Amino acid sequence: MDSTYIFLQQYWWFVISLLAGLLVFLMFVQGGNVLLFFAKSEEERKMMVNSTGRKWEFTFTTLVTFGGAFFASFPLFYSTSFGGAYWLWMIILFTFVLQAVSYEFQSKNGNLLGKSTYRFFLMLNGKLAPFLVGTAVATFFTGSEFIVMKDNMTETMMPVISTWASPWHGLEALGNIWNWVLGGAVAILAQILGAMYFINNIDDKRVRNTSRRTMLWNSAIFVVLFVAFVVYLLLKDGYAVNPASGEIYIEPYKYLHNFLAMPVVTVIFLLGVVLVLAGIALTLLSKGFRKGIWLTGAGTVLAVMGLMMCAGYNNTAYYPSTADLQSSLTIFNSSSSLFTLKTMAYVTILIPFVLAYIFYAWRAIDRKKITSNEMKSGEHTY
Repeated sequence: MDSTYIFLQQYWWFVISLLAGLLVFLMFVQGGNVLLFFAKSEEERKMMVNSTGRKWEFTFTTLVTFGGAFFASFPLFYSTSFGGAYWLWMIILFTFVLQAVSYEFQSKNGNLLGKSTYRFFLMLNGKLAPFLVGTAVATFFTGSEFIVMKDNMTETMMPVISTWASPWHGLEALGNIWNWVLGGAVAILAQILGAMYFINNIDDKRVRNTSRRTMLWNSAIFVVLFVAFVVYLLLKDGYAVNPASGEIYIEPYKYLHNFLAMPVVTVIFLLGVVLVLAGIALTLLSKGFRKGIWLTGAGTVLAVMGLMMCAGYNNTAYYPSTADLQSSLTIFNSSSSLFTLKTMAYVTILIPFVLAYIFYAWRAIDRKKITSNEMKSGEHTY
């Protein structure tokens, strides 16, 4: 195989891993909305909604970009997972639609459902979206039920390449306890990040106290779930690929071997874990510390990147098939053509400029902290 092609396949998996990390970090919006349940007053809830309401577009845009990048770089995964496990992905997208509608209509005069109903939708999105995204990511290690038949590409009447072997079309992922464990860890982490964002973004003692209280027990649950999944991952059999023949086979301790064989990936993952825990500890131990969102946020991006790279690099099947082992997807057998990957690689030169714009827009939005007086003024509030 052309060395340039191999490099581009690995490069695009790195881009996918980065986008996955950014998406999980930006789910602090969803996690923050769950905390509406713990607010003591309508004023607190209004400040919380306006805090996350000014950032929800970043999360949604990143989700769309993540899906688009997967479609362009690894189209066989896109057609297999999004086309087969469609109930899982449809529920995720539906909750995001509910979120967008709820932000825009909850405070409009004459809305039929009422503010409380729309806020319930926000909390529903906050619970389900991170959990189901985490569940979907877990299937990169636990596997999914699909069959790939590339020979069908030549069929003129029915050129179906991928078929889903389960009638549940993605919902069967909820039958694996380890998918629940990672999904739960992502959902709880989103709530921790949401609480940290409120502490940083809202200038109100009551909101900060409420956020810290929720962080205390959420952090304990997160550590238990995350450690349990990492231990499971290091001890489980994995799905390896023979680079010469393309044959997929089971390898004991595959993901442990991946971390040992890729020290850079290991450092990225461990640095991410340390930053996540450091941000949590500093926020809980020091009432004056309000920048935990940046430490834990950066750690989240790095930790997720490390997990994703462990799933795809070092001759590993990143999307294993439990229905047919040889149908498992790797970055080599599921990628776009050399021309497509090379052309799109030039587009990624714009990424630093896009990130710079996001940073500038973020700073502009957060230049002034949210206060109760601003909510009373009624200007630009949800």
